[in-house]
Amino acid sequence: MSAIRNVLAFAFAVAVALPALGQQATAPGADKKVELPRVTVTADAYTESHGGYLVSGDFKVDPRMPTVVYPATALVKDDVISVQPQHLNDNEYVVLQECASADCSDARIVRVWTSGDNHSISGGNDQRITIPHENKYWIWAKQLPAISRPDCETCSTHFVSFNRFGPPMTISPSGEEARYHQPELDAFANRDPLPVEKQTHDGSTFVVTFVGGSTVRIRRMHADAAP
Repeated sequence: MSAIRNVLAFAFAVAVALPALGQQATAPGADKKVELPRVTVTADAYTESHGGYLVSGDFKVDPRMPTVVYPATALVKDDVISVQPQHLNDNEYVVLQECASADCSDARIVRVWTSGDNHSISGGNDQRITIPHENKYWIWAKQLPAISRPDCETCSTHFVSFNRFGPPMTISPSGEEARYHQPELDAFANRDPLPVEKQTHDGSTFVVTFVGGSTVRIRRMHADAAP
């Protein structure tokens, strides 16, 4: 692991434990029961109400972790997160990941987006994900090798399946494309995730641009409480 990734891993471990993020310290299904604090999705800034939903773009990038986009308050059960790529470079992948252990040393890939299509472990390709439980979730981007199969006309032009579990900030393709390109994947394994080059709020939408130009629009939605 490079020095940059060592610093990133330390900063990530510290930041995900900060109470200010309002996120739980124990992964779902763990034996230890933790009483979670009440978290409200309503934010003073970057929040609007549309069609019975509160729509918020209150996401952030911590200077200590310039490759990580995270919600300013925890995603909670029945939140809907919208990740809408505006432009993705051909060999870049945007990842939604969540903690799978109490200290976040293990993580689970929830969904992956590419320039060709959207892909997820569950097989869905919608840009909206319903959150099943409160947890630490974050979004990041990584460059992977380009796929070249001149002898296979039906093969995908992108990696389309991924190992579900692994360390945070890692993405490991699986399947035929991964087996065919394993030497290239090994060469890319220690490359750092893409830093965020620009971030802005467009009303209730958070717009993030990674180094290289890949741009994604992110929102969270939750059913508005009845008056």
